[in-house]
Amino acid sequence: MKIPMVDLKTNYLNIKKEIDYAINSVLNKTDYILGEEVCKFENDFAKYCDTKYAVSVANGTDALRIALISAGISKGDEVITTPFTFIATTEAIVQSGGIPVFSDIDSETYNINPDEIEKKITKKTKAILPVHLYGHPCNMKKITAIAKKYNLQIIEDCAQSFSSEYKLNNKWKRTGSLGDVGCFSFYPAKNLGCYGDGGMITTNNKTIYENAKMLRDHGQYDKYYYKENGFNSRLDTIQAAILSVKLKYIDEWTNKRNKIAEKYNKILENIADVPIVQENCRHSYNYYSICLKNKLEKEKVQQNLLKNGIACQIYYPQSLHLQEVYKYLGYKKGDLPVSENIQDQVLSLPMYPELNDGQIKIISDRIKEKI
Repeated sequence: MKIPMVDLKTNYLNIKKEIDYAINSVLNKTDYILGEEVCKFENDFAKYCDTKYAVSVANGTDALRIALISAGISKGDEVITTPFTFIATTEAIVQSGGIPVFSDIDSETYNINPDEIEKKITKKTKAILPVHLYGHPCNMKKITAIAKKYNLQIIEDCAQSFSSEYKLNNKWKRTGSLGDVGCFSFYPAKNLGCYGDGGMITTNNKTIYENAKMLRDHGQYDKYYYKENGFNSRLDTIQAAILSVKLKYIDEWTNKRNKIAEKYNKILENIADVPIVQENCRHSYNYYSICLKNKLEKEKVQQNLLKNGIACQIYYPQSLHLQEVYKYLGYKKGDLPVSENIQDQVLSLPMYPELNDGQIKIISDRIKEKI
């Protein structure tokens, strides 16, 4: 039996009639660029996240890049972030003119460790960019306090955390509404994924909203009138229509992901470090990742899973501060020890709402064989 990381085909077939109707509706209107479905989806998305504004863009990387620029990050500004993330987080900082400053991660959640952030702040620091990795929210209570103390902006990378929540000031809030700006990806494998690329920016700041809306469309503030050199980064109307259908199911799917995680945990908790959910957090489980004893054990488990037709993935095999592209920043091995250890031990398993008990047992059995 082959088990994929995510079963996009089954997901589509379960809502096929609604998806096909939504696509055909756009085809019949031929309203492909910034059509009415885009506006509707943006409004619904902002409402879901409990933010005033949402601006859709072409992909999650553009969401980060445009958000940073819209928030005023420019040449020479330092942005503190995690080394344990996809490169989109940091390439967006660089492409906005900023300088990524890496801070080590928490050994339980693999998110940026707020106790390390303050050590990295200089006169050039302008923002903190936390990544809610795998769907577990960062410690936003501490991060918010640091940002307030030093007058820094918070730009959330929510690419893996749509529908997760964090309790801040005794109120449950969605990721993407906890900082100054939130950035989302609709890559097909995400909790809310489209059938191509897509992204979203959320904010309560009107200036950031207006800047982002202008930048995504070539810097236009009116047709053929420009204030900035912007981007061609518009969410296709067809993708917006698809996402509007899927948005209705997101809470149901997130609940299923949490139940699947509980089943995995029950079977695997005595043989590996399974994901924990910290206080004041609700996990969305974009990925379900276990932590093995060492690199050798991880590789043995990985090879056995793949040999048996079970997909698995390493997110991420080399921390960004050690990547060749960032050599110029001067980091060396040993500078961020937690991230460097975790990169050798973490393995992500299949996770999607349609994963059944039989599949979970097969996956777990294949893991046990090598531990």
